[in-house]
Amino acid sequence: MLSERRLEVLRAIVQDYVGTEEPVGSKALTERHRLGVSPATVRNDMAALEDEGYIAQPHTSAGRIPTDKGYRLFVDKLAGVKAMTAPERRAIQNFLDGAVDLDDVVGRTVRLLAQLTRQVAVVQYPSLTRSTVRHVELLSLAPARVMLVLITDTGRVEQRLIDCPAPFGETSMADLRARLNSRVAGRRFSDVPQLVQDLPDAFEVEDRGAVTTVLSTLLEALVEQTEERLMIGGTANLTRFGHDFPLTIRPVLEALEEQVVLLKLLGEAGDSGMTVRIGHENAYEGLNSTSVVSVGYGSGDEAVAKLGVVGPTRMDYPGTMGAVRAVARYVGQILAES
Repeated sequence: MLSERRLEVLRAIVQDYVGTEEPVGSKALTERHRLGVSPATVRNDMAALEDEGYIAQPHTSAGRIPTDKGYRLFVDKLAGVKAMTAPERRAIQNFLDGAVDLDDVVGRTVRLLAQLTRQVAVVQYPSLTRSTVRHVELLSLAPARVMLVLITDTGRVEQRLIDCPAPFGETSMADLRARLNSRVAGRRFSDVPQLVQDLPDAFEVEDRGAVTTVLSTLLEALVEQTEERLMIGGTANLTRFGHDFPLTIRPVLEALEEQVVLLKLLGEAGDSGMTVRIGHENAYEGLNSTSVVSVGYGSGDEAVAKLGVVGPTRMDYPGTMGAVRAVARYVGQILAES
């Protein structure tokens, strides 16, 4: 275990390196921070921190920089989440409040996160596997043609055109609409197949073909939409950090193009807690020079998806964690009110 003083020295090194982009020396630390000890003592503390792998010396400099292990300890023990100011909170709310539908919410969230953190923002669409049905609407377009509209609790809207095997009367369609909503409204998507499997039996023989076709289309829509979707923005922000990527930025950009990689980085959507993965904690080799800060968001207590940012390990962790958490909270409120 590190002593409190050495933890304070590590905190000061991380803060200075993130702020100045320059390796940090003992003289600068004693001048900038009230550590209450001499430069010689700070040098001894830095030597101990280096021996234990928390800081390292770039070969071109006399100063020290944090390692992945040092950042990990900083995030776990030393970094409080920086609270957003009242004007920042109002700006987030005003920016997101103007959204007109789910795509707009996700798009605005990506742009906002990228602007606030000056990193790459990644937002996962709410997963239908964790969503519930808000309403199913059926609209008659022609005697044998129906439009199915499926609305989720997260504001997602899916539309399907259905050609029925025989004309489907308004009365029968109204009956199907009512029966469908009484069974599936407020229920998980994963429960829907079992809830509607015996529904055709409730209708006259001549209508059962149309009812079965409508139900098949509904279930197909659920299966199609279980594929996870992401939106990404702010990739150009990485160009500001060229020297933070030892060899080239190309592996990072290639990794960001892989949706499967990003989904794994964000983690399980059902987990609403804050996750910070630093450097080599990211399993994908191309992202070993980056950190990922992510958190779940949702319309209730359970997260329906995740959002976060990807940036260099030399990151303002308290500020980034605060921004990610604040944006997630507002997105959750919007979904709850939609």
